[in-house]
Amino acid sequence: MSHAARKRRQRRSKGGAARVVLVLFAVAFVALGVSAIGGVGYVVSVADSVDLDEMDQVDPGAPSVVYAKDGTRLGYLPGPVLREKIRTTEMSDLVRNATVAVEDRRFYEHAGVDVEGIFRAATRNISEGGNAEGASTLEMQLIRNLWTKDTTSSLDRKIREAKLAQQLEDRHPGREGKTWVLTTYLNTAPYGTVGGQEIKGVEAAARVFFSTTARKLTLAQAATIAGLPQAPSDYNPYQNPEGALARRNDVIRRMAQQGYVSTSEAAAAQAKPLGVKNGGTYYTTRRERFFLNYVRTKLIDKYGKKRVSQGGLKVYTTLDLRKQELARKAMADKLDPSAGDPSAAVVTLDPATGDIEASTGSTQFGQNQYDLATQGKRQPGSTYKTIVLTTALEQGISPSTSYPAPGSLPIPSQYGTGVVKNFAGEGSKGGSMDLKTATLKSVNTVFFQLGLDVGMKNVTKTARAMGITSKLQSYPSESLGAAEVTPMEIARVYATIANGGMRVTPRAITKVVFGDGSVKRPEPVRRTRGIPKDVASEVNRILQADIKGGTAASANFGCPAGGKTGTTDGPSDVWLAGYTPRMSTAVWVGYPGSRKTIVSTTQAGGNIQGASVSAPIWKQYMASAHGDYCGDFQGLVPFTGTKGRRGSSTSPNGTGTTDQYGNPTGGTGDSGSTGTGSTTGAGTSGVSNAYPADSYETPPAPAAP
Repeated sequence: MSHAARKRRQRRSKGGAARVVLVLFAVAFVALGVSAIGGVGYVVSVADSVDLDEMDQVDPGAPSVVYAKDGTRLGYLPGPVLREKIRTTEMSDLVRNATVAVEDRRFYEHAGVDVEGIFRAATRNISEGGNAEGASTLEMQLIRNLWTKDTTSSLDRKIREAKLAQQLEDRHPGREGKTWVLTTYLNTAPYGTVGGQEIKGVEAAARVFFSTTARKLTLAQAATIAGLPQAPSDYNPYQNPEGALARRNDVIRRMAQQGYVSTSEAAAAQAKPLGVKNGGTYYTTRRERFFLNYVRTKLIDKYGKKRVSQGGLKVYTTLDLRKQELARKAMADKLDPSAGDPSAAVVTLDPATGDIEASTGSTQFGQNQYDLATQGKRQPGSTYKTIVLTTALEQGISPSTSYPAPGSLPIPSQYGTGVVKNFAGEGSKGGSMDLKTATLKSVNTVFFQLGLDVGMKNVTKTARAMGITSKLQSYPSESLGAAEVTPMEIARVYATIANGGMRVTPRAITKVVFGDGSVKRPEPVRRTRGIPKDVASEVNRILQADIKGGTAASANFGCPAGGKTGTTDGPSDVWLAGYTPRMSTAVWVGYPGSRKTIVSTTQAGGNIQGASVSAPIWKQYMASAHGDYCGDFQGLVPFTGTKGRRGSSTSPNGTGTTDQYGNPTGGTGDSGSTGTGSTTGAGTSGVSNAYPADSYETPPAPAAP
């Protein structure tokens, strides 16, 4: 036992034994409503069976609330209890006084147990029979609400509550102690059930029954709420308005009798109608519903469905509401789904931390079965070429390496039939094109060959290293973006480039505060080396050139940035994925749930592609969302071209064969071969991460403006 606990016990024992016995015996007297029962020894033995110092306080419960990055409440997650803890100053004196008047009129006079009230109740119970009147003080009710949770009508319960109430009074003595008891009671008292959720605390009651706050309650409203805890179901104003009205007027009458209000104030309040205003929507109204669902899923993954459903969590997230609104405005300004335009999604990650700063779609919650930003898996088109280019650079292939660049290319027979074509006939008749130029022009025929040369299994490994988690088949068609991924994944890939090759884990939650005050961080900042820094630097330089003068040039908003467009057959999906030093943003446009060819009322005709549909959205959004910062990329290093860091490949002009996935299996490369798995071709024995994976919990400081 602690020193403080021993001192409290000593204070309770000094000269108070006779009083305790008298009080507890009187409690027994009232509980049974008869002249005598048992003996003093029985009463004392029951009282000695409990000690407040040895009991844990029960969590009264509360809904889990989720906050945006700036502290704005996004909404409450569903839970069994509706409750908001508030301070004394946030409660109207009217509701405090009404509670004392109806529940414990001698509250400020007794010391936790009302001896006078006990004998008054005993006299009435004996004369009328049964339990016509109780004698529980607010301290005793608080003990029941927060410590024992015992609601039985037993003699033992009354004895224990009386003993514990006196101990509670010792813990919180004087007028300040009474304020603490009343405030705590008003924060935990039961006020009924609505929609299957239990209402606890005066703030939740004010919200649900009158669509207001405890600070703003009128006399009539305060009296209605104060009358509920005695019998919440019987006096529920929704279920029994007549009973609630009668109970309210009785509370007002008692307040007048005890001098809390004047006779005229009481009469005026009693004349008012019940005036219930359904405020239940306060706890069901939610902003950013898709993101809230995403957060709830993350919480369940970490703490389990049972714990999350219990509520009582304060969840702080990374969502930037300003960027959310700017993203929606950009989509609305460029697309009109009501006129037949496609839908869109925007995701922004902070490259340094992985924080999800924006994650939204152009469709309203409920119109789609899934969140377009985090669950909408679509083909990324040419945005995936960046992964193929990265794989080549990792294998030591220089971006100045030339490839044949025909306008069309027959698919090798081992992969099926058909022809690979460039989107708008780009290519070089009978000539070649270096990889940088092929990236800026987004030439399909070059990247199909490049995917086969570096090995599609290696491309898949690079995709994983850069942040793709969706299923990949390592088919040659994936080099042109045939796999299905989400905008969140694409934003993560491009964040890896912006971040110097460090892959970040997207995170939505910065911290969770539990009901007991403990703080958990379920999603710490995680940075892992995905690709070598020199490779990321070189890809960054190429993609910056794409924004300045390649297929993504129409997305240039004047600040240093890199990016890549993407368009699938039809086209049914168009993308713009890009980044600045502090923002990595993916924009997708298409028709949810179908592969319908995209049309746009904003386009006068011609090709519908990433540059004409997604780029304007990306540009408008990034131009406004980047804020005052317009700094350049820091820490870029020269590309060394070191060979064999991830897997191996044949020379572009080699003659080796490949397996069903496009992975080289043998043959002889020319002098330009970079194969390390085999000297006679590019085997797969060298496919691995040959560089260490560095993980960090804390990101580096951002570059100075």
